[in-house]
Amino acid sequence: MTATYGAGPARPAGDQRSLPVPDGLDGMRLDQAVSRLFGLSRTVAAALVEAGDALVDGVPRPKSDKVHAGAWLEVTLPAPATAVAVVPQAVPGLRVVFADDDIVVVDKPVGVAAHPSPGWTGPTVVGGLAAIGHTIATSGAAERQGVVHRLDVGTTGVMVVAKSEQAYSVLKRAFKERTVEKRYHAVVQGHLDPLRGTIDAPIDRHPNHDWRWAVVSDGKPSVTHYDTIEAFPSASLVDVRLETGRTHQIRVHFSTLRHPCVGDLTYGADPTLAARLGLSRQWLHARSLGFVHPRTAEEVRFVSDYPDDLEHALTALRD
Repeated sequence: MTATYGAGPARPAGDQRSLPVPDGLDGMRLDQAVSRLFGLSRTVAAALVEAGDALVDGVPRPKSDKVHAGAWLEVTLPAPATAVAVVPQAVPGLRVVFADDDIVVVDKPVGVAAHPSPGWTGPTVVGGLAAIGHTIATSGAAERQGVVHRLDVGTTGVMVVAKSEQAYSVLKRAFKERTVEKRYHAVVQGHLDPLRGTIDAPIDRHPNHDWRWAVVSDGKPSVTHYDTIEAFPSASLVDVRLETGRTHQIRVHFSTLRHPCVGDLTYGADPTLAARLGLSRQWLHARSLGFVHPRTAEEVRFVSDYPDDLEHALTALRD
């Protein structure tokens, strides 16, 4: 798990910080408060509290204790994790849809991460691009250079990577300002009511499971628009347009509606249905991506066909 901090140089191991709990964190769990204040993951923050490296008014407290505004918090920060290097590695199934001097658009297969990260030993998009001779932008964190957006390891489809520094800057701004059209197709359990709608629910890390995300009251604004394309007896094929781009956003939002993506066992999908359809991952595909080209200012749009496992599941649903 990567430990990251706010703006400024990396801090050495054992760096001690003391500050009052701000009003905005009043009533928050201690581990969550430490996570928010110092940009740590909930897992790292909880381990830090349990090790006695977070004191409230000079006293160690359980991670579930609530903190109060004005209380004095003393924290010994862990050493930052070393960035994972990008290693050129051929990625079977990774297809380049378009490439020029500024961008490279790929069709990402299942089982491939966007970029290296601690604990991930499998193939990556940036490693695959390096292996076939694409040089990408150096902007961004060491392991995420050139990456302006990401797809989950288990999600297939179209994504763009910046090759020039100008492209990185322009595309990052476009994603931040929500001018990129991101469309996904998903097969969700059951039938949505209404068939077309908008899910507006804030998302952040799950309060009890650091590896999951959830709708929480103080999460980041998250908006998903959907439209039912086709209904089956036990599921629905939906077109999804993301207004925001939170981690696991589509999976979390539909799970919250009690219509998880078929095959998404992490977020409550029916394992029996997944087995019947031969799915070992969520039925979720980045169908198309549209944006203004960072150099030519031309509107471009790229589309990805369903991979074999998702196509097979659709056929089984129709039978």
